[in-house]
Amino acid sequence: MSLAMLKTLFAQKTWANAELYDCMATVNPAQHAEPLHTAIRTLNHIYVVDRIFRAHLLGEPHGYTQSNTVETPALGELHFAAAETDLWFESYLAGLDASTLAESLAFQFTDGDAGRMTREEMLFHVLTHGAYHRGNVGQVLKGIAVTPPRDLLTKFLHQREPARRQG
Repeated sequence: MSLAMLKTLFAQKTWANAELYDCMATVNPAQHAEPLHTAIRTLNHIYVVDRIFRAHLLGEPHGYTQSNTVETPALGELHFAAAETDLWFESYLAGLDASTLAESLAFQFTDGDAGRMTREEMLFHVLTHGAYHRGNVGQVLKGIAVTPPRDLLTKFLHQREPARRQG
């Protein structure tokens, strides 16, 4: 995958996360406590895995022993933390080149197993993992009659570059 495409996909991830968090903020917590909690736990899982792979990319310890936290953060707090992490990934990509993307890095999974992936593979994992679980959250929202945002690359590209709508 090209570096340009990775940059586009991480910009889309930032946009999609912001839209989803904004949608989640409209849910009445008193009326939908259990599904809202499930959705926040899922969003927190995305955030934790993003942070784990950020640490792997930097060669730093991440401090997590599992792929979610024991405590469930407040939605607003998690939104802020996830947005900061999304921006970190976009900044990180701005400083990479093709040879750096191809570097293979050793790391340890939270279960203690050893792993090895290229930077590109790690970044692609972060993208696909987040997209998968945003879909899970979308299904939770549909279950409480809330229409989730359309998490589509086509929508993102045309919103970011309206001229694409012209033939």
